[in-house]
Amino acid sequence: MRTVFMLATLAATSGAQSLSTRELLQMARTRAAGLEQALLDTLGADKIQKGKAAAGEMGEFVWAVASEKAPSLRIDEEPPIPAFQAGSLWVVESRLKTGTAHKYVWISDGKRFGGDYNLPAFGPESYARPGVPQGKLTGPIEVPSKIYPDVKANVWFYVPAQWDGVTPLAVQIWGDGQQFTGPRPGPWRVLETLDNLTAQKRIPLMVNIFIQPGTGPERNQRSIEYDTVSDAYLHRLEDEILPVVAKSVKMRTDGYSRAIQGLSSGAIMAFNAAFTRPEEFSRVLSWIGSYTAIRRTAAHPEGGAEYLTIVRREPKRNLRVWLQDGAEDLDVQPGNWPMANIAMANALKFKGYDYHFSFGVGEHNNAQGAAELPDAMTWLWRDYDPAKTAQEFQPDPGEKDQPVWRVVELNRK
Repeated sequence: MRTVFMLATLAATSGAQSLSTRELLQMARTRAAGLEQALLDTLGADKIQKGKAAAGEMGEFVWAVASEKAPSLRIDEEPPIPAFQAGSLWVVESRLKTGTAHKYVWISDGKRFGGDYNLPAFGPESYARPGVPQGKLTGPIEVPSKIYPDVKANVWFYVPAQWDGVTPLAVQIWGDGQQFTGPRPGPWRVLETLDNLTAQKRIPLMVNIFIQPGTGPERNQRSIEYDTVSDAYLHRLEDEILPVVAKSVKMRTDGYSRAIQGLSSGAIMAFNAAFTRPEEFSRVLSWIGSYTAIRRTAAHPEGGAEYLTIVRREPKRNLRVWLQDGAEDLDVQPGNWPMANIAMANALKFKGYDYHFSFGVGEHNNAQGAAELPDAMTWLWRDYDPAKTAQEFQPDPGEKDQPVWRVVELNRK
């Protein structure tokens, strides 16, 4: 109680002058005077009290916590790092591997508390860089639907600054697109990543189309659109949304030049679209994919969970797929997300697909997918040639000799 009272008093008397992450890191690195107040003002007394206060940039991080006894911080499965004291707070300053997400937990007197499983460590390509041209975002544009009566959705599109306005662009669709179109820097740094990778020519010139799930009379329209295993949402994309963007942007129509991304239920939407029509979408970016029985129909009584066997049973499609999931993802009535994604990775491997599986430590969260986006996009679009309209995708040479994915018992003692 004493520590809580002290934090409340400090917070109440503070001028609340929040610092930039870079300034806060510099103060922590040098253990500067005023660090305690700077941490409270910038990270917030509530998060500090709960053991969930962290800030980082370019892989350098600072954590702060309130504790009666000297704590240590355990990051991933590494040895705990002792904290140093800054007034009433305990602080750790350390570096993390960038391009992924990490978990951490505080330990004091042998007991664990606080922490997070979804701390993204963004690398250089996820930050705005001086001299790198920024693309242009247009939207939201409201697009009504006849395929889903009385439904409408907001759509944005982002074109690179380097586009000449004439050459047809490659296309990438983003499910749950409203998450990625806010003010810069966005929490997931998607626009910054696109700018940097375009300038470095690690991805082709492309239009990125961000689509919000529809709103209408059904309360769960997102699930209707995303979790249903059918071609209905594919028609929504092809017949209703892409024609609206085509009024302003010339786009490639070959599947070789078109990718589709989704997270959670959006990931099963993306995979379903590409698997159903590989001639229209050949590249899939799947974050925390819901390959589970969320939405059952007469045609598909186990919903998206059926893809775990459909992929093995049906003829191989010409697809390139990046899968991402975390060990702490959901385990609920429709299924177990980590197990489903492992099974999907093994199904793709069994059938000889060009796939990559990135399995991390996180929960049902965007953090890992966003942090590794530069690598995922580079991998997804590697060896792209705008002079082509087709390519037979083959697995990475080293994948053939790799074992199938297995589960090792780590979370029980």
